[in-house]
Amino acid sequence: MSSDFVASLRSAAPYVHAHNQRVFVLAFGGEAAERPDFDKLIYDVALLQSLGVKLVLVHGSRPQIDRQLAQAGLAPRFENGLRVTDRAALECVKSAVGSLRLEIEARLSTSLASTPMGGARVRVAGGNWVTAQPVGVRDGVDYQHTGEIRRIDADAIVRELDEGRIALVSPVGYSPTGEIFNLRSEYVASAVASAIKADKLIFMTGSDPDGWKLADATGDAGQLSLAEGERLLSEDGIDAADRGYLEAALAAARSGVRRVHLLGAQTEGALLRELYTRDGVGLMLYSDAGYDDAIRAATIDDVGGVLALIKPLEETGVLVPRSREQLELEIGQFYVMSRDGLVIACAALITFPDSRMGEFACVAVHAEYRSGGRAELLLARVEAEAQKLGLSSLFALTTHTPHWFIEHGFVAGAVEDLPDERQRFYNWRRNSLVLIKAL
Repeated sequence: MSSDFVASLRSAAPYVHAHNQRVFVLAFGGEAAERPDFDKLIYDVALLQSLGVKLVLVHGSRPQIDRQLAQAGLAPRFENGLRVTDRAALECVKSAVGSLRLEIEARLSTSLASTPMGGARVRVAGGNWVTAQPVGVRDGVDYQHTGEIRRIDADAIVRELDEGRIALVSPVGYSPTGEIFNLRSEYVASAVASAIKADKLIFMTGSDPDGWKLADATGDAGQLSLAEGERLLSEDGIDAADRGYLEAALAAARSGVRRVHLLGAQTEGALLRELYTRDGVGLMLYSDAGYDDAIRAATIDDVGGVLALIKPLEETGVLVPRSREQLELEIGQFYVMSRDGLVIACAALITFPDSRMGEFACVAVHAEYRSGGRAELLLARVEAEAQKLGLSSLFALTTHTPHWFIEHGFVAGAVEDLPDERQRFYNWRRNSLVLIKAL
């Protein structure tokens, strides 16, 4: 058990370093605050701050408002997914939001030694940072005191973060004339993250995003590109609440927030597992084309990562052993895919211009990432590069995986079909099969 703890702590260390002094916006609905394990989320928030993360918390309050309305003998009214907030409903909003905000602040103030908050000194700040305006009349519906965001006072929020405080933002906004407006918390979180240029926006959702139907048809291991997210938003199979989170996530991504995470509030330790392990537990929307999984040309800094990746395959005889010195000389021929700095896949293109042939060599994928089609992506990249160089065919030498190459368009060849230079270095003792693919 102690060894597992040490290994886990060491594996989290790169993320501790990476997240230190980063700005994260964490949003959760009022439903999360009513869960019996809400204290655990608060404990994790306090731990994040102690690890150097600058945090903005945005809370929702829908169930709390509905309860206040019921106590007042009023029925909630929604049109097109928005609450219609009349004068009586606004009083319920003020009561519910204020009460929940005080509850959150109280829990963040806990410092009992018998709890994970022992020794914590969490300072919380709030303010009139959200300027709003009325939604107005749409499709004949007057939304009255339901508002939309006009402006976020980003400078004021950043000042609080720089002073070491957690910024707590409630789903209400204020007008220059002193009016109060009820806002959707998802869009408050999205607007705040965009305005302060947050490094991450994290939504704690009511359902588990890993179980969303939309996740099955998207990127690997819960990774969604902006284009995938846009496409999936137009499809059926996602309920209204989840759709609201996805809409807000996409809005933030379009505005420049590079990473938006969607986590199930019911998943034990979801926040810590998402931020401090390589693959996390939810869905992540990335807005930049250069996300870590993208294929790129290897550099000298990748030598250690490639060596670590191919070593198990060399030990089992799948790949021919390469020394560090040899790899340093050949690294310019390699393409890699990485995840949080770990090289998880690689392949090399060795060219023979006189024969107009190229060798697709040293193909390796990390054992934990072999179900994501990465070898196929590397082959496609190498084929494209080979065609740019004017090569007419690729060849591969293999002892263990001939069927994979045949399934991807290679056909059996002979040693005599190889370029003369490659024939001279053919290892007859290894007796590798020769497979060739015309481009």
